[in-house]
Amino acid sequence: MTTNLPVATEIIPVVLQLQPAIALTDDQFYEFCQLNHDFRIERNAAGELVIMPPTGSETDERNFNLVGQLWVWTKQDGTGVGFGSSGGFTLPNGAVRSPDAAWIKRDRWEAIPAELRKKFAPICPEFVIELRSQSDRLQILQDKMQEYIDNGTQLGWLIDRKQRRVFIYRPNIAVEKLDNPKTLYGEPLLPGFVLDLSQVW
Repeated sequence: MTTNLPVATEIIPVVLQLQPAIALTDDQFYEFCQLNHDFRIERNAAGELVIMPPTGSETDERNFNLVGQLWVWTKQDGTGVGFGSSGGFTLPNGAVRSPDAAWIKRDRWEAIPAELRKKFAPICPEFVIELRSQSDRLQILQDKMQEYIDNGTQLGWLIDRKQRRVFIYRPNIAVEKLDNPKTLYGEPLLPGFVLDLSQVW
């Protein structure tokens, strides 16, 4: 007897509208996230809370490989600091976002007071990566990538494992789409960084 496994359906994040009834301060939002650490919680520019379930194990394993490659390059290069998917950043538009991987120039990062770095630092990373899982809705991730660019990101990679495509975002340039690439190159922002996608697909 053959058993058909369920096919992953797209998951739409839960969006909670709080304002004008409740207006969380940055510190209150941070504490709310700490109390609900089993969820990935972001805040959009309108002050709404965006709640997502944890990713599947396979996607997290692929993301671990991705972050590992960025970590190795970051340590060798030395000009910036890298981040995984657990960290949040407060963007200039007020949104708090958590990319799957990010990189910030060291001088910009160290210019932020230490106390602010302990929470959701007020900075937009120069480089971000979002990794689409089988259940992520593509349009939601594309909108998020454009938000990063609009707030100061210089290079963004949206890696769509479902379709084996990569969308490359840069300021003032049309989004570039690559079908099933083997590698991605970080020049000129990340000189020498090459992401091997064979362990990500």
